[in-house]
Amino acid sequence: MKKFLSLLLLTIAGLLNTLQAQVSFSVSQKRVSPTEIDVTFKAKIAKGWHVYSTNIPDGGPTAARFGVDKADGAEPIGALKPGPGVKSMHDEVFEMQLSFFENTATFTQRIKLTKKDYKLKAYLEWGACNDQNCLPPSTTEVVVNGSDGPTGEAAKAAAAAVAQQPGQNTNVATGVQNNMLVDTVATIATTDTAAVAPVVAPADSSDVARWYESSIEQLKHWGEDGGTHNRTLWYIFLMGFVGGLITILTPCVWPIIPMTVSFFLHRNDDRRKAIRDAIIYGISIVVIYVSLGLIVTSVSSANTLNDLSTNAVFNIFLFLLLVVFAASFLGGFEITLPSSWNNKVNARASSASGFMGLFLMAFTLTLVSFSCTGPIIGFLLVEVSTAGGSILNPTIGMLGFAIALALPFTFFALFPTMLKKAPKSGGWMNVVKVVLGFIELAFALKFLSVADLAYGWHILDREAFLALWIAIFGLLGAYLFGWIKFPNDDDDTHTSVPRFFLGLGSLAFAIYMIPGLWGAPCKAISAFAPPMYTQDFNLDQVKVEAHFRDYEEGMAYAKKAGKPVLLDFTGFGCVNCRKMELAVWHDAKVRDIMNKDYVLISLYVDDKTRLPENIEVKQADGTIKTLRTVGDKWSYLESTKFGAQTQPFYVPVDNDGKALNHSFSYKEDIPGYVKFLQEGLKNYRDKK
Repeated sequence: MKKFLSLLLLTIAGLLNTLQAQVSFSVSQKRVSPTEIDVTFKAKIAKGWHVYSTNIPDGGPTAARFGVDKADGAEPIGALKPGPGVKSMHDEVFEMQLSFFENTATFTQRIKLTKKDYKLKAYLEWGACNDQNCLPPSTTEVVVNGSDGPTGEAAKAAAAAVAQQPGQNTNVATGVQNNMLVDTVATIATTDTAAVAPVVAPADSSDVARWYESSIEQLKHWGEDGGTHNRTLWYIFLMGFVGGLITILTPCVWPIIPMTVSFFLHRNDDRRKAIRDAIIYGISIVVIYVSLGLIVTSVSSANTLNDLSTNAVFNIFLFLLLVVFAASFLGGFEITLPSSWNNKVNARASSASGFMGLFLMAFTLTLVSFSCTGPIIGFLLVEVSTAGGSILNPTIGMLGFAIALALPFTFFALFPTMLKKAPKSGGWMNVVKVVLGFIELAFALKFLSVADLAYGWHILDREAFLALWIAIFGLLGAYLFGWIKFPNDDDDTHTSVPRFFLGLGSLAFAIYMIPGLWGAPCKAISAFAPPMYTQDFNLDQVKVEAHFRDYEEGMAYAKKAGKPVLLDFTGFGCVNCRKMELAVWHDAKVRDIMNKDYVLISLYVDDKTRLPENIEVKQADGTIKTLRTVGDKWSYLESTKFGAQTQPFYVPVDNDGKALNHSFSYKEDIPGYVKFLQEGLKNYRDKK
């Protein structure tokens, strides 16, 4: 189990690897009788990967299954059948017997035709893993249609055969029927979640068409607020830099600094050359860690990261992963890489010369210090990769981390006498690890909360989240005061002055969150806690809530009320959305304008609620995109109407759906947001 965890942590970048073609499926159809067609899915599987078969026990990886989006005159009959070559073995990770394919895989589903003109739109859902990570559940779509189906008695017999099937097969996922094919987003069906405000009468079809017309050119006319992305990249860099500084203070890295610097300075009598080698050594550290960020960047896209950021399986996995990290830092066990790896790399570093030898020495440091750097790197990559914004986030974050980690080696090589003044390693380093363990445990709850919000489970509402954070930071304060101890702590009974102030701050933070149990905003944690509307008991009546969560119902109401609309493209897992809602929307002036002068429509792009009917839209390149969830619909609306994919994304529109001002993204600027709202309101009144 430890070996598996070690390999998994080393390849944390592989968690985001959904675009890499490790598995490619082709689809073929074969007529086997006048009323039956076999649909066959064949896969080519990359070396080291495997695709799971159909009979996977509950709690295991993703099993192959056949799903139906639309069926008219054609129905799946019988179970999805795996082809030859299925292997079976006991998996120690899942602790169960699993069947899977390697190199190639084949699945066949028989389709029964029940009338002359038939059409079936369906998909194969499958899962794939290697020894280190798994791809998220993926689908391969297929369409079976024609006009050569049975008629008369043959059609009746085929329909009767389908009706006699003993219930729905366990590996067949039935979707909705009679979905609409639309050529433009203007004709998207009006099926969504219930609105917050009372339901209004359906709008005229001409109004609906105008509401969905593109406003991209209008936004270009108004100009955009372009300061957000640069600020985000600087923030990501700073986050990585702080992570690197923290890593330096851990017992896996700090003791290595004087030994390594001493080695360089005594390697030869030429101090200038020794300093040069130390600088190259530091640069090698930067290259190694930035390469990891580049790997994540190269295999990911903005859409991929957005989908993963709200995927339930992905977020629950991250929750469990961070809990494992926290347990390791608290002293429960040590996460280490196989010693043979260290020995091999160290031997190559000793035998190599020049730049390659220095690079391999830097790589040796990476392996030796993995038990401390691994959890921090993993947390950093997870956090920046799912935080939205630029696709360069992982690379920028790792650049900051690597620079901070390389600084002490280069600095002490340049000024070796300063080594004598550096604090010696000791028990204080374990305190750093334990504190990091508490922090990772707290952040683990964020990922569980994202999955809970996206799927509406309601197991971690705001007060439950706050109660757990209050307990975690209260216990952290107790630890820093020396009231509780962990396995690797020293037996010293005294509390140092720095520990006293850190403990005081942790306890104060826990006390600060207590009023949040009754609805206090607690702005300092707004980026992490679930939104205020999940609070069951709320004494705070000072709030802004969306009037509608349905675009068309909200637009129809706004037209009737004669008010402009503020569109809020948001997400359950959107950290910056929560910050804006508590830090900006909670301001009295902002709240007054939004509640009195606008109709607020909040559209959650990660809402996993299934649409009553799937929606098919033809894209600019001629391909068909299937929208299956409410979040899919709002994400598509944001990209086609406004050319945006980020959240939060605010834009005021008139009663025809035309932009009244430039958009506004994440920026905790209350005067700027007030000006943004007032300009939109002024432009609306001028047009009227």
